[in-house]
Amino acid sequence: MTHALYTRPKFLGDKKSNQVNDLDLNQSTIACYHFPSLSKLANGHSSLPIPFDETRHYKRLKQVPSDDEYLYSGGGSTSTNISLSSLPRLQFRDHIWAYNQRYLAIEAMEEATAVKLVQQLIACAEAVACRDKAHASTLFSMLRANALVFGTSSQRVASCFVQGLSERLAMVQPLGAKEEASVYDICPQIQFSHFLANASILEAFEGESSVHVVDLGMTLGLPHGHQWRKLIHSLANRAGKPVNSLRITGVGNCGEPLQAIGYELELYAKSLGLLNFEFLVVESNLETLKPEHFKIVDGEILVINSILQLHCVVKESRGALNSVLQILHELSPKLFVLVEQDSSHNGPFFLGRFMEALHYYSAIFDSLDTMLPRYDTRHAKIEQFFLAEEIKNIVSCEGPARVERHERVDQWRRRMSRAGFQMAPLKMITQAKQWLRKGCLVLGWKSKPIIAASCWEKLII
Repeated sequence: MTHALYTRPKFLGDKKSNQVNDLDLNQSTIACYHFPSLSKLANGHSSLPIPFDETRHYKRLKQVPSDDEYLYSGGGSTSTNISLSSLPRLQFRDHIWAYNQRYLAIEAMEEATAVKLVQQLIACAEAVACRDKAHASTLFSMLRANALVFGTSSQRVASCFVQGLSERLAMVQPLGAKEEASVYDICPQIQFSHFLANASILEAFEGESSVHVVDLGMTLGLPHGHQWRKLIHSLANRAGKPVNSLRITGVGNCGEPLQAIGYELELYAKSLGLLNFEFLVVESNLETLKPEHFKIVDGEILVINSILQLHCVVKESRGALNSVLQILHELSPKLFVLVEQDSSHNGPFFLGRFMEALHYYSAIFDSLDTMLPRYDTRHAKIEQFFLAEEIKNIVSCEGPARVERHERVDQWRRRMSRAGFQMAPLKMITQAKQWLRKGCLVLGWKSKPIIAASCWEKLII
């Protein structure tokens, strides 16, 4: 005989049944727990032992105004009451646990995708190194499907390396035009460099009234000269002996934007009461610098500032950098602030350079995720128009065209010592012992060094 199961008309519309329905919609939450009876109710296949008495008429479910809801049929002594309240209820902490499990599962999937991307990138780099165009083209198709500009950090960095590898395979030289103007507000490494440089310069200028700063690459921080605005403000408000004369010399290939910066800095200095401020421009690249390009006045204290610039002069012959350092040594600076990437991207072998760059820039892209939301357009601004140009230069260029020749701290120490400089014992550096490595302040991410800052002075024999 066919048995019918009746429910009261408002069972699915009242408040407490809505709680059950909410659980039904959250199948993944239910799956996290071992509730067989609830799972069966959710799937609509109840095998609960509800016997029916064939000798009695079937009754509708009674409306019981209590906390428990009952399902029963038949009636009589053989009827069985099933209380939904007897089932375990999901508490708030249970939902948190369930969502945490989902988050961990997504993280595991992203890590698996990252590992796969790295494996494909390495295989593609090997194919490009061997000029195996057929295999490389297959790998490019797979990589482009997963290397997304607005994806995870591993996907974003992979998109930059795919560009570099494809250009190397096609033997196309990248333009190499980095948009440095947008870096300062986003990149913590640049802000760290400017902060350390200014603190060291202020320490060197203590008690001095006539000071002069030579900036070897006045591009990072455009278009307003952020670093020097802060220095001017600090000098104008320092206690003790006031500054009677401040001069800043900017070195760069393009004189017009430097002049514009100088004009803004002059207005800013006057607004703070520094009337004797002068801004000079040396329109030249570092390799063609000469001592006579700089206006040096007797009695003034000179400081040289170089942030992420000197690695561009490192060549395979090593002679160009030595010449630049000798010229700077002739200027007799009281302090030489040097900030450079702490990585080995100047190796002679392509695959070794590729692996080092992949590890290095993966750390940078990962660090940017803590500052910006994943789909923030500023990600693309710094990654695709600044960092990607560095990556493409390291990966696709050779010979004189390869200018992103980053080196380790140890190599810079040897170069500076051979050029006649010694480490300067500054309070700022000695106090930050937890960041010190071989006399240099190192900023990194998850144990991976990113940039190293050091201060030097002329060795007195």
